This record gives sequence, C-alpha cells and structure tokens, in this order.
Amino acid sequence: MNLTINKIKQKKFKDPIVCLTAYTTPVAKIVDQFSDIVLVGDSLGMVMYGFKSTRDVTLEMMIAHGKAVKKGISKSILVVDMPYKTYESDPSVAYKNAYRLMKETGCDAVKLEGGKKIIKCVQFLIKKKIPVMGHIGLLPQTATKYSVKGRNNSSIRNILNDAIILEKAGCFSIIVECVTKSLADTINKKISIPTIGIGASNTCDGQVLVIDDLLGITEKVPKFVKKYDNLNKKILNAVKKFSIDVKLKRFPKISNLYT
Repeated sequence: MNLTINKIKQKKFKDPIVCLTAYTTPVAKIVDQFSDIVLVGDSLGMVMYGFKSTRDVTLEMMIAHGKAVKKGISKSILVVDMPYKTYESDPSVAYKNAYRLMKETGCDAVKLEGGKKIIKCVQFLIKKKIPVMGHIGLLPQTATKYSVKGRNNSSIRNILNDAIILEKAGCFSIIVECVTKSLADTINKKISIPTIGIGASNTCDGQVLVIDDLLGITEKVPKFVKKYDNLNKKILNAVKKFSIDVKLKRFPKISNLYT
C-alpha cells in the first residue's frame, strides 16, 4: 500500500509511525520496506560529509541526495529537509527553494525547523500547496549547544505554542526533538496532527532516528539513540580482512578473475 500525507495524518493516536533517514538509493530500498516516512535529513552534513553541524549543508546537497533516495522508495512518504538559510528570511525565497526541492527530487513534503519565527514562511508554502512537516524543540540548524528543551516554564510555553501555530498553519505532522517527556506528552495531546519523537516521548505518534546512529556507524550518539547493530565494527573487520588478503596475496584468487 502506497502511503499518502492524508494516510499519515490518519495514523494519529492509532498506528505508530516509523520514520528513518536515508541518504542513498541502496539504504532507501531497505528503509522503505519498514518505514512510513523516509526523511532525507540535513544530518547528512555530519554523517556523509563530516561537517560539525548541519549549517554547512546546501540546497544542492539536499537535492542530490533527495534524488538518490527517491529512486529507492516505492511506498513510503519522502520528506526532505530544507537546509539552513534557504527559507527563514522571506516567504518568497522559501517558496522558490521549496518548489525547486520538490520538483527536482520528487519528494512529497519538505521539513522546516522552528515555529513562531518562521510561521509566515510555513503559511506561504502551505498556501502554495507545498506540504510541510514541522520541527520543534531542539533545532539543530540554529542551536548553539546540545541541550534538552522544556525544563522551565518559558521554554515549555514557547515550544507548546510553536506546535499549536504549526498545526493551525496546516503542517501535516511535527517532529519533536530532545524535549522532556512531560512536554512531549502535552504537545501530543494538544494537537490533532501526528507527532514524531526523537528524544521526546514514547507516547508520540511515531519515532525517528538517523539511520547511521541506529546501525552503529556513528561512534558517539545521544541518550535517546538505541543502537540495533554495530556496523562500524563489522565494516572495520571486513576492511582489515581485505587488507590482509591483499598483502598475503590471497586475493584475488583465480575464481575472482576473468579467463
């Protein structure tokens, strides 16, 4: 069954939503089999390019990886992050970049970080028929340090308000990142669109993780990550074996050659 944005919205309080990142066609083909939403996150800046933050990611990078992931998807919703400084300043700029992103990648929606500060851009995109996924709590594009949000009344009030105004603007879902469980629980009850948690709460309508964190490729991960494998170690061992075989002239064998 091919999923649609409306079908994602209908999962609220009913069917847990699985969301994972992907940046390449082969990984997208695997993730698509088990996910409802595949996210081409600007986290690719760190996991693919070795950047220290997501702020150096460009629109061209997101388009290139979005195209690759689209080739591997047959049933999931494809959402692509709009990178830093491609949407915040002006609604018309946001629309120009979002339109290009959707047209060139064939994605189903874009994701923007923030609430009140970018609401005019969100409203304009939705008015122009561009589906938007919101993102509140910790905002990697603008955060100066990694910290849990929602620990004081001001933070709780602001993040909850962001969720409400994003829903009113027409977002079809919201990612809630790195906030206290109590705040995430409140947000999930207050809004009628799905919440997708990452370091938020087990009551969120869905969960998302960066695929490299899940697979154990990333060495240092936040508390909220569960490593389901240790590919870093497996890849290391495979490369080591190849190196030894080459040095001892055990590879290639005749069976690996063309005669």
